[in-house]
Amino acid sequence: MRLRTCAVSALAVAGLVIAGAPATARSSDHHTSGLARVAHYGHGVSLPDHRHPVKSHHAPRAGTPTTVATGLAGPLTFGVGAKSLYVGQAFAGIVSKIPKTGAPTVVGAATPGADAAGVEVSRGALTWTERAGEPGAPPTASLLHRQTRDGATTVDLLAYEQTANPDQKSTYGFRNLDAACAAQLDPMFQSYTGGVDSHAYGTLHAQGATYVADAGANAIFKVSAKGKVSTVAVLKAVPVVVPAAAAAALGLPACVAGKKYWFEPVPTDVEQGRDGWLYVSLLPGGPEDGSLGANGQVVKVNPRTGKVLTVAKGLAGATGLAVGPKGTVYVAQLNGNAVSWIDKRGTVRPLLTLTQPAGVEWAHGKLWVSTDVFGAGSIISVKVH
Repeated sequence: MRLRTCAVSALAVAGLVIAGAPATARSSDHHTSGLARVAHYGHGVSLPDHRHPVKSHHAPRAGTPTTVATGLAGPLTFGVGAKSLYVGQAFAGIVSKIPKTGAPTVVGAATPGADAAGVEVSRGALTWTERAGEPGAPPTASLLHRQTRDGATTVDLLAYEQTANPDQKSTYGFRNLDAACAAQLDPMFQSYTGGVDSHAYGTLHAQGATYVADAGANAIFKVSAKGKVSTVAVLKAVPVVVPAAAAAALGLPACVAGKKYWFEPVPTDVEQGRDGWLYVSLLPGGPEDGSLGANGQVVKVNPRTGKVLTVAKGLAGATGLAVGPKGTVYVAQLNGNAVSWIDKRGTVRPLLTLTQPAGVEWAHGKLWVSTDVFGAGSIISVKVH
């Protein structure tokens, strides 16, 4: 957890600010960023080293959305089962099972005051995460839960982060300023290296392991069937040029105008593509007024080597993504109030206009999206042609 909350929140306010919630979605010094099989494509296939996912030859077109669940308290992540939705209600700290008919039931409950996120349903198992800790303070717990027909297991992600701290050699903030300029900066804006933090926001079960997009650790973790945690990849810091007008508005010295500020990457979701790579959404933050641009990204990670390639840039709050059966990547832009798709050149294309979308899943031939996540949260499904 990077204890630079007040100053950097002015420069790096990410989309997942959970106002009044039990825990922040991410603190990047801090830009606070908050049981049936579901197919994941690419299992067991080769890993060609190409830049972009496989795409269809025509632009996807969305049909008319259907609302399938309402009245949800922060549905930032969810999973789609055969007959039910499994929804992480982050603000309530619970995971709810919502059947097609009948009343919802609570199938997972975080420690009081903690959030519930990272929900995935795959191969007869429910996976979800929880993080406890006061906003702006180091976490007191970061756990990965996995519930199967044979029982439940819990893995301590914070313990691994405290031991490994994979991004400890990554430098964030302004880099290579001359001494005179650096001396004018408030200490809160000085460069720093990755500290101990863990907030698992996205999970994926594939090849007998669980992959975790940890927004606090700025890394992709792998949890084996026996509960052993390892680091697949450390995500790269995201450089953003600070224009003179933005520097002045933020009360920064004029000498930083035109310089790059390196934001923490803040991974928010992970899915597997048909090429076998892991696709990851990044929410590095920046002022919500757009004065520093739309800086969200989608990257792809080789699960064997940890190599990271950029797929797309210019996203306004990339909070979740899904991979369709033809390899098309769909991404939710929380601040952009849109769900978009990425073409073979890495260009972000519009698909749906929705209020505050966050989670995205592909299941049963449809795209599923959680919307209005800071209001009366709901989930919609839509056919994509």
